[in-house]
Amino acid sequence: MMRCGRFHYHAPRTLRDACAMLQDAGSDGMLLAGGTDLVPNMKRRQQTPKVVISLRHVAGLRDAGPDGNRVRLGAMLTLSDLTAKEEVRARHTALFKAAAQVATPHLRNMGTLGGNLCLDTRCNYYDQNYEWRKAINFCMKKAGEICWVAPSSRRCWAISSTDTAPALIALGAEVALATRDGERTLGVADFCRDDGIQYLTRNPDEILTQVLLPIPAPGESSTYWKLRRRGSFDFPVLSVAAWIRRPPEGRVEAARLVLGSVASRPVIAEAAAGLVGTTLSEDVIEAVAEEASRLAKPLDNTDFSLGWRKKAARYLITGALRELRGDDPQTLGPLARRAAELAPVG
Repeated sequence: MMRCGRFHYHAPRTLRDACAMLQDAGSDGMLLAGGTDLVPNMKRRQQTPKVVISLRHVAGLRDAGPDGNRVRLGAMLTLSDLTAKEEVRARHTALFKAAAQVATPHLRNMGTLGGNLCLDTRCNYYDQNYEWRKAINFCMKKAGEICWVAPSSRRCWAISSTDTAPALIALGAEVALATRDGERTLGVADFCRDDGIQYLTRNPDEILTQVLLPIPAPGESSTYWKLRRRGSFDFPVLSVAAWIRRPPEGRVEAARLVLGSVASRPVIAEAAAGLVGTTLSEDVIEAVAEEASRLAKPLDNTDFSLGWRKKAARYLITGALRELRGDDPQTLGPLARRAAELAPVG
């Protein structure tokens, strides 16, 4: 049985105390939300904090509700609680589908919105136990000097495997970050960084407290498609989040398209601009999908073969855009059905 190393555990009741504890701990401290990512990583010695600060009892971090033209979602909302909210189910489809496809019901009961957003990057050479990693002299992400995915590279190529980040970027969401000195907000797109090690722009003393989600205007719709080997609980091997604003029977006025699990951060596809002014004809969708899929440059750091994952990117983008056009995903072939499929939730 793998056990965590020794650490000091703190359970603050207020955000102010949590911020103070995190700042005092410095580089030795880590935050514990649901624990579904951190605790296994600690058991494998991927992360070895000397101080663990639980956010479970911090007042206010599970609150949710409207705030002007946006919705505030507490970072400690469990993914199950999030998918149970009618506002999310009915009006933020991409986020609902992303959260509903994370892991298993048991893990969604524990895992949180903020925790999934801050999910550690993953790699075949990193997500192993201590003895396995020691046998290859570790890797750049933890205790080593070489990225075994690209040995000649000077950077770590571990990939972002969060489900919620691509969806939130497509929806134009922001996050609120707190310290003992105050709070700041920034877009989720700016919260993520293209670096397998330093994959977030969150400062060491900051705590993610809220996600700020714009209330959709009439004509807005979104979706999230996820590709994984096992449909019941795997991390995404590829994901696509798409959002458009299109009046009924009209032309697309704005669009966003985000690819997940193809880099160390979600990748925004500028090709989505090609949808604006169109009625989402088949030719337009095919052209945008072809251009956007060029951003998917998979490396040997996750499941499936490189060539197949590359081809699947174009297929999933096409399917997601067809769904936003109004097509039924069940008519788009077996891979599309699986990528768009949702297990019963709530």
